Order: sequence, then C-alpha cells, then structure tokens
Amino acid sequence: MTFDPRQAGRDRLRLASALRALRNASGLSGERLAVRCAMSQSKISRIESGRTLPSILDVRQILEALDVDTATADEITRLAEVANTEYEDVRTSVRRGLHHRQRELAALEAGADHIRHFLPVMITGLLQTPEYMRQALAPAVDPAAGDTARMMAIKLERQSVLHDRRKRFDFLLTESAIRWQLCQASAMALQLDHLVAVSRLPQVHVHILPLCRRLADAPFNTFVVYGDHLVTVELFSGQLVFRDPKDVSYHRSLFEYFTGLALSGDEARAEIESWAASFRTQSMQERD
Repeated sequence: MTFDPRQAGRDRLRLASALRALRNASGLSGERLAVRCAMSQSKISRIESGRTLPSILDVRQILEALDVDTATADEITRLAEVANTEYEDVRTSVRRGLHHRQRELAALEAGADHIRHFLPVMITGLLQTPEYMRQALAPAVDPAAGDTARMMAIKLERQSVLHDRRKRFDFLLTESAIRWQLCQASAMALQLDHLVAVSRLPQVHVHILPLCRRLADAPFNTFVVYGDHLVTVELFSGQLVFRDPKDVSYHRSLFEYFTGLALSGDEARAEIESWAASFRTQSMQERD
C-alpha cells in the first residue's frame, strides 16, 4: 500500500461522504443512527462532515448499524484503514518548514499522559544534548536542507515537558542506540551523562536492552506511542502515523515485551555510566 500525504485529506473526505451516503440510502436520520451505534448525534455529524476521523471500530459499528452488505462493508473498512494511516516524507516536512513538525510533536506530548519511546537506533530529541542534536540534524545523507537552527531551538524547548509530573515517560533504548557514536567521544560522554541525569526525574523511566540479552524478536524501527490513541513510526524517508486502535494496541504490546527484558532504574544507569566512562577514555586517548 502506498501512502501519499497529499491524499490523506481526500481519503478522509471520501470516507465521510461514503458513510453519509450509506446512511441516507438506509433512510435513517443521524439521530437514529447515533442511537443504534451508541454514539452521540454530534459525533455522527462530525464524522459525516469530515471534521472527525472515525476509528476502524467506529466505522464497523456504523456499518453494522446500517446493515450494509459484506462487499460494501469490506470496501468502506479498507477506506477507513487508509484514512487512519498517514505518511509524510522528509521533503514535504522541509517544504512546509521543519519547525512545524516540532510544534506538532509538542502538541502530541502535551495531549498525552503516558508517552512510550521505542529507540533501537538513536537517542531521541527529548533526551539529546545540544551537540548530539546538532549532529543528528546534519546527517551524511540528507535528502533536503531545512531551517535546522529554528528546528533545534524548538526541540530544546520541547524538553521542558519532561518536568511535567502529571505525565509518565518511558524510554526504551537498545545498547546500540546509546553507544552509536554520532559525535566525538567527549560529546558522547556528555550525552550519556545527560541521559543518566534525566532518568532520575521521577516521571521519566529509562530502560535499556544490552546486546548480550537474548531476544525472540528484533527491534526493527523507532516508534512512539502517545497514550492509547496514536502511534508514530520513524523511517529514513519520513514518518507514518497510525490511529487504528489495533495498531496502537500492537505497538503497546511490542513495547511491553521489550521492556520486560530490559534493564531499568539503577541497573540501567550503571550500564550507561560504564559506557560514558569508555567514551571518556577514548576521548583522552584521541587527545594524546
């Protein structure tokens, strides 16, 4: 399946139009359909106007209430699956301004009480030091250039959310993600020191998967679960967004599986501190 960010809005409107047409063909009013679906009439109205994107479960409830045939139900469900998945490539992000993406992430973080970061390859922006962040924003293979200075300022500003004690943050990192030498050894040591310091915040929980741990599954890609309603998946070329409850539940289960095999608390900090010490030794050797 191909996801085109320019198509996402059209898919949403197509879904709204199709559901509205099916209700009209059934002869049901919005109020009667709402009763059958155990939804509010205002929600049905927002769905049919395209103002609210229904979940896959919402769509199935509506289709069942309208008693549509199997072929039609399958077609509308497939449309709902596409509408609930969005993709934005790097070039599109650059064209509209990289800082907009940072504002969107800040909004997601503000709206979720529990945020889970699965990080198999790199330390995420909320945990980055300025020097590490600067290098992360200047990859060797960069498909497009953007206003990285403005983006970096907003990324650093976003880190203040980690001090919100009403929230819980779980960061699950592989050893590879932590030890991947993105910067000079001295900068890496400072980055790891910062990771340890942040992990001492009561609302922040850092878990690590050492390479020596035997795992029955592989950490394929970075993802973030925001509460129980949305998942973002990072790719080299862009980002996928999933809103289907089944996709959210699947990624939460993945996170729980890997967390159950990870080191946490003082054990995790001890490992990170030992890796920081190795970078300091390397830095001293490089200066000699």
